[in-house]
Amino acid sequence: MKLPDAAALRFADHLRDLTTGVDVILSDVWGVIHDGLTGFVPACEALQTFRKQGGTVIMITNAPRPADSVQRQLRRMNISDDTYDAIVSSGDLTRSFVASHNQQAVSQIGPERDNPVFRGLDVTFTTIENADYVTCTGLFDDETETAEDYRGVLEQARARNLTFVCANPDIVVERGDRLIYCAGAIAELYRDMGGEVIFYGKPHRPIYDRALELAAEKRGASTPIDRVLAIGDSVRTDLNGANGMGLDCLFLTRGIHAVDFEGLDVADEFSVQRLFGDAKPPFALMRDLTW
Repeated sequence: MKLPDAAALRFADHLRDLTTGVDVILSDVWGVIHDGLTGFVPACEALQTFRKQGGTVIMITNAPRPADSVQRQLRRMNISDDTYDAIVSSGDLTRSFVASHNQQAVSQIGPERDNPVFRGLDVTFTTIENADYVTCTGLFDDETETAEDYRGVLEQARARNLTFVCANPDIVVERGDRLIYCAGAIAELYRDMGGEVIFYGKPHRPIYDRALELAAEKRGASTPIDRVLAIGDSVRTDLNGANGMGLDCLFLTRGIHAVDFEGLDVADEFSVQRLFGDAKPPFALMRDLTW
């Protein structure tokens, strides 16, 4: 197996060095502009500056809530609306699925804070025993639980061959200085058990297609893929998603893979293989997003 070309992996200090010829940025949210508790001022300023120079920024997030709920969360962390042009969330796509299956009953897994994903929809909630499918927005208590706590419920769902709709494909995200489990961890366990899973969000194509549609609406025309830059901090979702769309990816090393990147300032072949496996390496690496 041929290893990725380590010499092609670029370490960058500033976003401005990477945006010549870039018209649109598709940026991850959690891990790029906040850590779940605090907004990252330099990252927000970098995206604001890019926009002031004529660029378009679409925030693309695996949050299992509608875009307006994500916006309110960002405002609570003092992240201003002028940081981005629009938001597209996996919650938006999950809402579309639920709305198109309004004749079916659903068993929901997830905390009450994610309930806005169902706001305004005609939904019949029921138990696993009576459901037509399952939705999962997260763990009921992500402070203490893991996916294994849901194995019994998943066994019941698998026995009935229920489709599992995952509203957040992330396995883990940062919350302050800790990593917490997300809906993706439960979904992957269900898939390992042989269950059918529909994933909404990165790295799957529908969320990127919607983000590019929003960018076209803002700019008045579609943007060629080679003039779009993706930004994120997850190999599994952000890098793989960008690669699947043929997008260059700026990969931030301070996020969920921070321990793996600690002390790395030269990309030898072994390090590239260890960090990115068979995936195409990112266009560039940066610790924190700054202009």
